Amino acid sequence: VLQSSKVLAKKELSYMPIIGWMWYFLEIVFCKRKWEEDRKTVVQKLLNLRDYPENFWFLIHCEGTRFTEQKHQISMQVAEAKGLPKLKYHLLPRTKGFAVTVQCLRNVVSAVYDSTLNFRNNENPTLLGVLNGKKYHADLYFSVVFIFSFTIGRRIPLEDIPEDEQECSTWLHKLYQEKDAFQEEYYRTGTYPAVPTIPPRRPWTLLNWLFWALLLLYPLFKLLINMINSGSSLTLASFAFVIIIASVGVRWMIGVTEINKGSTYGNNDNKQKQK
Repeated sequence: VLQSSKVLAKKELSYMPIIGWMWYFLEIVFCKRKWEEDRKTVVQKLLNLRDYPENFWFLIHCEGTRFTEQKHQISMQVAEAKGLPKLKYHLLPRTKGFAVTVQCLRNVVSAVYDSTLNFRNNENPTLLGVLNGKKYHADLYFSVVFIFSFTIGRRIPLEDIPEDEQECSTWLHKLYQEKDAFQEEYYRTGTYPAVPTIPPRRPWTLLNWLFWALLLLYPLFKLLINMINSGSSLTLASFAFVIIIASVGVRWMIGVTEINKGSTYGNNDNKQKQK
């Protein structure tokens, strides 16, 4: 099912080399995070998924942006102004996108799966850390995932979610209050209020990685040796230039995963709402 996963993602990601282009052709739903502009395009792309030929997951992060203390403070100011219960560990969910997704995929998907992800010991994972071989220990409580036909995790049948946008909004706020309670329990005990399951290690994953690494690295190393043996300064300079450009590009893409370099969405947007 992973190969058919869809996600509601910010438009900027579609411009990322290779990854963004691949997402575009996989029918990922992109949004500008400006609801007046997004409503028509998001609805159209969601309706296109109704006749998608394979089973799929649709991932939606209802908070709309990554958690920071500054964004949390602003979000809770909005909660106070609107008379909504405050959350200790989450931002207020963006209910319009969720409600539209439910409306567009109703009678196509069977359920919503609620998830919460935590990393132990207050670890702050980054793609750079993963590439450097750093281990991160995660606990996952299943999943805000629209699923086509599967029945795993904390399953919430779609018919249990109100069709009316306002009632759906109220339902989602209540869900996030429950998620906050789960998070409180996790910080207090180090576990979620459920029986933990540890998936077994899969040796085939390692064997698959080794196969492709050897297959691809051999011609690259052979090319590098031939270039060095050629003695051509222009060839070596061109190769070094390509390596530098590739390194800068990878480092830029890694920066997208770093919270301290994240967007200001959630800061300015909530401030405008308060006005």
